[in-house]
Amino acid sequence: MDLERVYGRIIQFSLILTVAGTAIYLGIGGWRASVGFLLGGGIAFLNFYWLKRTVFALGESDGSQPPKTRTAVVLGLRYLLLGLAAYAILRFSEISVTAFMVGLFAPTAAVILVILIELFYART
Repeated sequence: MDLERVYGRIIQFSLILTVAGTAIYLGIGGWRASVGFLLGGGIAFLNFYWLKRTVFALGESDGSQPPKTRTAVVLGLRYLLLGLAAYAILRFSEISVTAFMVGLFAPTAAVILVILIELFYART
């Protein structure tokens, strides 16, 4: 299995699901729901991208030394930054909280779709 190809598919499906969900929420719930879904999907996508970079960076080490302190600090700051952004968006804006929360699951849905596609093509 080519991990870069799978990762590329996950990125592709994440963006497609985020754009499609934003359009659907625009039609159903108006601009507040649409922006909420877009921000949720964007934050989740950013988190997925950062997580991928971290995992690949840790995988490149030979295992003889523990991860650098810088890596641990960056991990902590990443979640602090994402949490602060989510708090600010939900506390100080008029966007739909429900749509924001649903948008957070766009990359998860993309991963599930890619798994199903890989399982389907593995049988053929």
